[in-house]
Amino acid sequence: MKIIDLTHKMHECMPVFPGTEKPMFFPANTLEKDGFAETKLSMYSHTGTHIDAPSHMLKEANSLAQLEINHFIGKAMVIDFTHIDNKEISKEYLLKYASKLEDLDYVLLMTGWSKYWNSDKYFGDFPFLTEEAAEWLTSFNLKGIGIDAISIDDMKTTTFPIHHKLFKHNMIVIENLTNLELINKEESFIFSCLPLKYENADGSPVRAIAILSL
Repeated sequence: MKIIDLTHKMHECMPVFPGTEKPMFFPANTLEKDGFAETKLSMYSHTGTHIDAPSHMLKEANSLAQLEINHFIGKAMVIDFTHIDNKEISKEYLLKYASKLEDLDYVLLMTGWSKYWNSDKYFGDFPFLTEEAAEWLTSFNLKGIGIDAISIDDMKTTTFPIHHKLFKHNMIVIENLTNLELINKEESFIFSCLPLKYENADGSPVRAIAILSL
């Protein structure tokens, strides 16, 4: 068994969605002063590598705490979109994976954008799903879709149609993944993205990992 960490490390200068406050980490207690170390964290629920719950954008939809724990772990596959001709991940690009999708819980979209983490380029021009592609993916029994970019939608959108389509099918969205290039493409593995369990959780930072068989 091999485990790959798919999570960006958090720090105060990390990228956050435009308009969101950056996280803060306070040394509340120290070994020298108090005999123990403790850090106070201040951040939004959609900071760093994180999950979007259906309740993030839909009324009466499930929060993370309302989803069963097995919703956050399952069989996954990485699909490489680093060399597509345009920035739209269309249904046509996905059709050849139809038979494999039948047996998956998660699809992780590799755009290559994680290499721009901590730079201004990270905030735009990455590949994203078209509405037709998102609708087609909801026809499978998927628990969620992940991406190594800051959003599953085009950054220019104000209506977030891809999020809405997935959320209507009780799917979660995992954003800001990294290290997807370390996984053999189109081979299945176990994906885990366990969130914090808090009331009315619309989202949560996660420690996303891939568990590969050797």
